[in-house]
Amino acid sequence: METFASFFDSQSASGNRWSYNSLKNFRKISPVVQTHLIQVYLSLCSALMASAVGSYLHIVWSIGGFLTTLASVGSIIWLFSVPPYEEKKRVSLLMAAALFQGASIGPLIELGIDFDPSIVLGAFVGCAVAFGCFSAAALVARRREYLYLGGLLSSGLSILFWLHFASSIFGGSMALFKFELYFGLLVFVGYIIVDTQEIIEKAHFGDLDYVRHALTLFTDFGAVFVRILIIMLNNALEKEGKRKKRRN
Repeated sequence: METFASFFDSQSASGNRWSYNSLKNFRKISPVVQTHLIQVYLSLCSALMASAVGSYLHIVWSIGGFLTTLASVGSIIWLFSVPPYEEKKRVSLLMAAALFQGASIGPLIELGIDFDPSIVLGAFVGCAVAFGCFSAAALVARRREYLYLGGLLSSGLSILFWLHFASSIFGGSMALFKFELYFGLLVFVGYIIVDTQEIIEKAHFGDLDYVRHALTLFTDFGAVFVRILIIMLNNALEKEGKRKKRRN
């Protein structure tokens, strides 16, 4: 509890310090790190486009499934084994991992499009806005301000894993399912902030591996997007069910 109390105290203190000068906090980031961040976010945008292509390929040819998930994981493992100087190969592997990942979540996206295309668009816009806001918060904050949250988020991720493991064995309820969704969304939104600051900190110490850093942010973006989409789909299905009961 003391950790949470110190967190909220720091937030209220930082809120009192907020001013227009906070928006100019980018000056504390060196030009080398700024250039690195541009490369990271450009690579992230390219990976998101590759993921969109993968989802489209699933809608057209129904290629998404267990095999594309394995292909995505295999591409990521291969990327980690390639030395940093083989830049083109690593970028290609990043795009391949994103494409296979997009195909893997293609069935979920197809379900959303079949039900209501605006749900998919709304989920993407909501995810993009949340990602942009929390990334900006991490960029303008003081260095290392949010890094200590990594321990709390790791604990939260461990809780999610064991809850999912228990529900798969003993069966789960709708309440547990919703808890996993919303709590998982909270955890991965927190990871956006922590990972962004960690990338900045690593870049300050000479780690300019923009491909791996883009992959980290892509993973966060995908996790948030999937959960927002499931939440919106679940809410829409519940509303549709209530309407049918009223008609009957």
